[in-house]
Amino acid sequence: MKSFTIREINDLLNGDLIGDTTTTIQGPEELQKSEPHHITFIGSKKYVSLWADSKASAAIINENLDVEPGENRALIKVKNADLAMAKILEFFQPEMPVFETDIHPTAVLHETAKIGTGCKIGAGTYVGKNVILGEGVVLYPNVTILDETTIGKNSVAWSGTVIRERCTIGAHCIFHNNVSIGADGFGYRPSPDGRGLVKIPQIGTVIIGNDVEIGANSCVDRGKFSATIIGDNCKIDNQVQIAHNCIMGRSCIMAGHSGLAGSVTLGDGVIIGGSASIKDHTTIHSGVTVGAGSGVVGDIEAGKTVLGYPAQDSREMLKQWVMMRKLAKG
Repeated sequence: MKSFTIREINDLLNGDLIGDTTTTIQGPEELQKSEPHHITFIGSKKYVSLWADSKASAAIINENLDVEPGENRALIKVKNADLAMAKILEFFQPEMPVFETDIHPTAVLHETAKIGTGCKIGAGTYVGKNVILGEGVVLYPNVTILDETTIGKNSVAWSGTVIRERCTIGAHCIFHNNVSIGADGFGYRPSPDGRGLVKIPQIGTVIIGNDVEIGANSCVDRGKFSATIIGDNCKIDNQVQIAHNCIMGRSCIMAGHSGLAGSVTLGDGVIIGGSASIKDHTTIHSGVTVGAGSGVVGDIEAGKTVLGYPAQDSREMLKQWVMMRKLAKG
C-alpha cells in the first residue's frame, strides 16, 4: 500500500501548506467518506462547510477559499484543486494488471502482422493480416484487431474491444472494455418493391488521432465512403454512439449516452452533455457546449451554449422554462 507524509504530497503539488498532520496519508477520498488516513479535496465554496465534519486529516483546496485546518489537520492551497486532484490520483494509482509473458501463447497473430517492440498481447487476442502495432501497444485479453489496421505507439485496448479492418489509430489512445471501432454505419433504404429494406454498403474506414480516450461500450462506425474521423485529444464517455462519416475536431468531449447521427461535424473543443443527440448533417462549430439531454437539429455558431429540444441559446431556453413554471402556477 502506498503512503506519504503531507509534506511529501505538498512537494509534489508545490502548494501552500497550512497547518500540519502527523497522520500518514494512504489515499484520496471524498469529503464525507474520508477516514483519518485520507486526503480530500475542496474545489468550491459549497463544500467548505463539510470540512468540519470530515474525518480526513488533509485537504487540497482552492487558494481563494477561507478554511481553517483544525488540530492535527493540514490544508494544501493550490490554484486549481481539480487539477491537483488529478496529480494525487496519479500519485496513488495502483499497478496495472500484470502480463506474465509479453505475448500470451493463446493469442493468435497472423504471420504478416508487424508487432512493435515492447508490445503486450493478452490471452485469446486476435491480430489479423497486415496489422501494424507500434511500440508499446497493450492489448488486454480477448481483443480483436482485424486486417490492415494500424495502431500507434503506447495505445491500450482493454478486453472486449474490437477494431475492424482498415482502421487507423493514433498514439497514446485508450479504448476501454467492449469499445467497437469500424462497425458498419447504419444505412438502409426501402427496397424497390416496398416490402423490405436494402442495406447500403459501408466501404469507408475510421481514423482516430492521438491521445483519444473512448469509454466502455461506445461505438465509432466506419464511413459509408471516406472515413469517420476523431481528432486528437478527444475524450468520449461510456455508451456513446458516433455514426458514419462524422468528423470531430480536436479536444472534443462527449458525455455518456450522447450520440452523433451520420455526417455530423464538430469543431474544436465542443462539449456534448450526457444523453444529448445531434441530427445528421449538422455542423457544431468550435467552442460550443450542448447541454445534457438536448436535441440539436440545426447548425450551431461557434462559442454558443445551447439547451433543450430543439436546442437553442441557453439564456432563451432558461427564460422559457421560467415562463412555463409561472404559467403552471396560474
